[in-house]
Amino acid sequence: MISQTVTLQLPETLYRRLSETARVTRRSFEEIALRALEAGSPPGWEDVPAEFQADLAALDRLDDQTLWRIAHGQRPAADMVRHEELLDKNQAGLLAEAERLELSRLRVEADRFLLRKAHAVALLRWRGHAVMAA
Repeated sequence: MISQTVTLQLPETLYRRLSETARVTRRSFEEIALRALEAGSPPGWEDVPAEFQADLAALDRLDDQTLWRIAHGQRPAADMVRHEELLDKNQAGLLAEAERLELSRLRVEADRFLLRKAHAVALLRWRGHAVMAA
């Protein structure tokens, strides 16, 4: 892992809080400061499948109101019912080829939907909003 050296001016209260945490936990100031930065950083999207990265990256630029709509969004009931039907048929080994393609499409849509929701919630939390997991 490549690292960079950064010099920052910390407010005295933050410096004291980090120093005290380092002392009490018997860890280095650097380790405590890095953990605080990691915890307070915006959520990453680099570890998700490539097919979803552009969608998640685009969320980083959205305003809070739009993120709230995504975080509280619901998939269409008809899509969820159809997805369940196809999963049941697949488990029974009764899917036709067209249905396999439809099931695959619905799975990708469901994955994209859930990842967008989770990322929107994480961004809202990072921006200081109290958000319950959607």
